[in-house]
Amino acid sequence: MTRQSAPRSLAGIAPKLVELTDNVLFGDVWERAELSPRDRSLITVTTLAALYRTEQIGYHLRTALANGLTKEELAEAITHLAFYAGWPNAMSAITQLQKIVEETEGEDVR
Repeated sequence: MTRQSAPRSLAGIAPKLVELTDNVLFGDVWERAELSPRDRSLITVTTLAALYRTEQIGYHLRTALANGLTKEELAEAITHLAFYAGWPNAMSAITQLQKIVEETEGEDVR
């Protein structure tokens, strides 16, 4: 897994948020050995879908694919959460997954 980081473009307006994102979230939380990056990606994607955080989910779907989750596993997780978090949330997430899969077809996302 390539270490994630906050968008550099945000450093001008929120340098502390970028620093905390890089050092605490991606530098500590995502690096803890108790869960694999793959598992953390699955948790993150399903949480973002459940909470309808559509602005962030595309980035994390790509990260999930790079961390070893398959499009089938992600689609199944999103289908499963539809019954717990709502149909619109799942449909928005699956639409983004479809777009990403179509954009990256033939590429090695890892």
